[in-house]
This record gives sequence, structure tokens and C-alpha cells, in this order.
Amino acid sequence: MRGEPSCPRCGGQVRAPGLFADSWQCSTHGAVHPLQPVVPPSASALTAVVNRTRVPVWMPWPLPVGWLFTGVTSAGDEASGGRATVLACSGPGPLGGPGEMLFVAEELGVGLGARYAGLTGPDPGPRLRVDRTPEVKVVAAGRPTPLWLVGGAPADRAVFAGEALGIWLWAVVWPERSGLMLYEELVLADLREADSELALVPCGALSPRLLE
Repeated sequence: MRGEPSCPRCGGQVRAPGLFADSWQCSTHGAVHPLQPVVPPSASALTAVVNRTRVPVWMPWPLPVGWLFTGVTSAGDEASGGRATVLACSGPGPLGGPGEMLFVAEELGVGLGARYAGLTGPDPGPRLRVDRTPEVKVVAAGRPTPLWLVGGAPADRAVFAGEALGIWLWAVVWPERSGLMLYEELVLADLREADSELALVPCGALSPRLLE
């Protein structure tokens, strides 16, 4: 596991603010909100991200049967707070075999969701066809939330995106067939509202997807 902040868009090294720049800098993507190092999943790691972030931390709650929380991190520094979060959970897929889901909440232009989706560009852009009927609907923070299938993603995953609480919500699912879970109107909780319930979240092994 890396121990230093990295670029949320490409995972490359970033330079801290200094004499010539007042923001974190990636040599490829310019000014970025640094992605913090990923640590093993635990209640304390989850609490640390929740307490720092300015955007939601989305988790299916209750978790589907057999599923576990398998990692979380955020993009942003101490001065700016978390401007993007990603939470992973893993468990049995609906058609057999293991499945994994990542839920990303992010402000416009951060690029973390597109990175895990395997897409170029910081945001869904024209790949998100909001002029058609959404493929799935989830309940996010108690509100019905449409998500559209995002085109152009690698064939090994299903990618959905939409808007919740005024910012991007991405759902990235492996393998692609496990995307069926989102067609069951999954309920997502913003863990900033969970308080003491964070200690009750069941933890599994760290998802390797977070380190890709």
C-alpha cells in the first residue's frame, strides 16, 4: 500500500503546495485534490474519512446478505476537506462467484469516479445519456435517485452514474453481471449521518480495486 497522497485521476505522484503553487499538483493533470493513502478497512478508518469529508460517504445499508465493508478513502487535504470519497464492499454476486462494488461521491472535476470506472476525463460527459430512461434507481439519503449506465467502460465492470445531494454519484461493479444488484433499488446511506452505527459495520479484507 502506498503511504503518500496521489493523483485521484491517474494514481501518479503529486507535489504538495509550495512556493510556486498553492494547490497539490500532478505533472499530468495539474491542480488536483490529492487522493489519501488507502488503509485496511476498520471502524476507525471509516470514522476518519467521515469526519473529514465535505461530500457523502455512500454505503448500501443494510449491506446485502454476506457482503462486507472492504475499504474507504477520500480525495482532499486537511485544508480543503474531502472533496471525493470512495467506499468498497464485497460479497457474493447475484449469479454466483464474488462481487465487488465501489461507490464514489465527488464534486465536479475531481476525476476519482472516472478513474475507477476505467474512463478518461474527470466526469461522465457525453457517455452519460440523461436524455433516456435511467437504467436503475437507488435510494440515496432517503431520496429516489436515478442512475444511468455509463458507456465506454471496460467490459469487466458495470458503471452507473447520476447525481445525489448536488454532486456526482458513481457505482462501479465487478464483474459486469453483478450490476444486477443495482436493479433491486439498493438503499444507500450517507455515513455522515450514521454516528455510533459506524462501529457496527462488518469489515472484510481490503479490496484490491481501491489500489488499482
